[in-house]
Amino acid sequence: MSTAVAPVRKDVRDTRVRKFFWRMWRERSAYLFIAPGVIIFSVFTLAALIFAFYLTFHRWSIIEPEKPYVGLQNYEDMIHDERFVQSVLNTVYFTGASVPLTMIIGLTLALLLNQPIRGRAIFRTAYYLPVVTPFVVSALLWKWLYNGEFGLFNYYLLKGHIIDEPLLWLSDKNLAMPAVVLMSVWSGVGFSMVVYLAGLQSIPYELYESAKLDGCGTWRRIRYVTIPLLRPTTLFLLVIGIIGSLQVFTQIFVMTSGGPVNKTTTMVYYMYLWAFKYYDMGYASTLAFALFAMLLVFTALQLRLFKDGGTQ
Repeated sequence: MSTAVAPVRKDVRDTRVRKFFWRMWRERSAYLFIAPGVIIFSVFTLAALIFAFYLTFHRWSIIEPEKPYVGLQNYEDMIHDERFVQSVLNTVYFTGASVPLTMIIGLTLALLLNQPIRGRAIFRTAYYLPVVTPFVVSALLWKWLYNGEFGLFNYYLLKGHIIDEPLLWLSDKNLAMPAVVLMSVWSGVGFSMVVYLAGLQSIPYELYESAKLDGCGTWRRIRYVTIPLLRPTTLFLLVIGIIGSLQVFTQIFVMTSGGPVNKTTTMVYYMYLWAFKYYDMGYASTLAFALFAMLLVFTALQLRLFKDGGTQ
């Protein structure tokens, strides 16, 4: 026999509402303190996000008065856009090359600089300097190093008889993206090193002593003690690295402008072209939400994989 649930009476609902507003009034000073942050977030983030989603359903040119509603046409155009597909592949290539290299080199440096060696603080500072160098400055510096006529890379490669003629690093379709990846790894290794150093210093030394007593050598201690206990640190760097690499823009803008023949055109740079070169904010917003979806999927997959791995 089923029993019907009695609906909440109107006077009870009114009492709950009054209690809610009374608690808000009682804590009014706290709400007053957080009000500026809430207002700024609502205006410049939440409202902007909603408006950008609204733009995806319009052909929204910033130089034309007509902004017609096109429904899902922008999404359909994006799916059939070969340049967009190429930009996705370029972004995945950049991410797959730069993130693992940055993390592996960062972990190696952290392991070395965690040892009691002379001048350790100087080395740590030197490796971290590229991180605090403005990205535009770093990109300009590496663009000069890659110069085909007077760049240092070609100079020393020719001097060592490794190559017979200068390489056009940023103009060769096979070398442009690896050159950008190398510059990005150089600028990001310091951050990975510092984070891994923090993770290494949180590992109890007693675990290494126990492993040593069990006959484990250096490599076995790294494999069975260091790497498993660095799992949260690795997850953090992996998520942050993928999010950052999927949004790569500055080095592409400064060093290659998406060339040659779109071989270095990434998703964010392609989005920039549609927004500020072709002036179609509707299609650019559609590309932005596609990037958001990719970031969401990648992050969810990483969290799920690491969670499953930690429970085994």
